[in-house]
Formats: sequence, C-alpha cells, structure tokens
Amino acid sequence: MRIALGLEYDGQPFCGWQRQPSGCGVQDHLETALAKFAGTPLATVAAGRTDAGVHAGAQVVHLDTDLEREGIAWTRGTNTHLPRGIRVQWARPVSPEFHARFSATSRTYHYLLLDDPVAPALLKGKVGWFHRPLDVRAMAEAAAALVGEADFSAFRDAQCQAKSPVRTVYEAVVERRGPLIVFRIRANAFLHHMVRNIAGSLVYVGAGRQSPAWIAELLQGRDRRAAAPTFSPDGLYLSAIAYDGRFGLPGFRQNPLLSPE
Repeated sequence: MRIALGLEYDGQPFCGWQRQPSGCGVQDHLETALAKFAGTPLATVAAGRTDAGVHAGAQVVHLDTDLEREGIAWTRGTNTHLPRGIRVQWARPVSPEFHARFSATSRTYHYLLLDDPVAPALLKGKVGWFHRPLDVRAMAEAAAALVGEADFSAFRDAQCQAKSPVRTVYEAVVERRGPLIVFRIRANAFLHHMVRNIAGSLVYVGAGRQSPAWIAELLQGRDRRAAAPTFSPDGLYLSAIAYDGRFGLPGFRQNPLLSPE
C-alpha cells in the first residue's frame, strides 16, 4: 500500500530535507519517527529537496508499507516521535501510480524579505533581510522576465545534479505586504539554489545596482558568474505542491506569514 504524507517543517534546526550520515536531515528524523511508529524501517520519497535553513509549509512525501492504519493514526503516531520543528499534517492512502516527485505538476516557493535598517530579532531565520529600502516595482518588472520556458543556467548552483537547466516558470510575482517584500514563484520544477539565486539578483535590481532588464540579460547569457550571489535561505518557503485532482490529496493549512494582509 502506498501512503502520502503532507509535512510542514521549520528548516532552521536541520541540514535540509535529504538524509545525511550525521542524521541531521528532515528525512532522517521523519524516517526514524516512522520506523518507531510502524515497527519497521520505511523509506520516503519527497516532492522536492529543500536546502539547509529552508522551510516547508507544504512538503509531500510517499512511502510503501504493508501496515494498515487510519490516516489520523499515521499523523498522530508519527508526530509523537518527531522533533517539534517537523509535523505531519495529514496522511492518505493513494494509488500505486502516485509518486510524490514525478506526479507533481508544479511547485511554488515564497521568499519573504524585510528591507529595514535593523535586522529582525523575532523573525530571525524566518525572513531574509536587506539593510535599506528596495524598489519593489523594479523588482516586479524584472521578475516578469522569468515567466516561460527557459534555460536557467544563470541561476543554477555549480553542484546542481539536474540533467537539464531548462525549466518552465508559470508565475513570478513580487509585491509588498506590510513591512515585508514577498517574492512568489511557481514552476514545473526548480534547479539547486535557483530561487535563492534569483532572489539575490532581484535584490540587486531593487537596490538600484542593476536595471530591471538585467534579469532577462542574465537568462540569455546563461552564466552563473554574472548573476548576484546566492541569497540567504532564511526567508524561503516551499509553499505548495500541485497534483492532479484524481489523487484526492487534501490541502495544507495556511502559513500566517504567507497570508495576504
């Protein structure tokens, strides 16, 4: 039987999603908790691998097991053995054709940024920070160039293992919500550090170091060295994974930091 789980986690205490020899990955903690609940090792497959410090409000994983339990039992039983920074929101049996990664039709990330002279204390680790006001209109104009199918080599980490740098971005929006700047990007898939590299380059535009047209120039140039440095993971959230409705997956509760005013 195949089970799908919906997770949320605070990325700060962990070294990313993927299991590590030291056991510091979110996957390590989840699989340890599942083994304690099920009484047998269970391997998981995730919709996407988040980096160290990156948060998730809507991670989806699947596992295969012979253990038959109600969804609420999977949720409560697994959460009993998880650290407080990780929670299973829901569990559902799914058809064998469902695959957390390959069945996903799109993924959405939000980046939250505080542009203020003083770095945040209460939101430390939950939002990115830049030390002076940014031009959101210029950033939004620049982000529009990202929409469509393109070679995103300019925003691809050198360690990226993807076979192709071509991705399709369906939406790239920058707007101000109260004191925060919110960057939302939805695509079929992402390259390693792609969102953080884009965020860093958009900050360059917002700070007046580059014009809005620069983002389109970077895409055309396909040179990672020409773009801005990788931005902090602090404000990055995996916020949605889309699947065909036939799988019947439930939604996720709204992250209050990502809610409109």
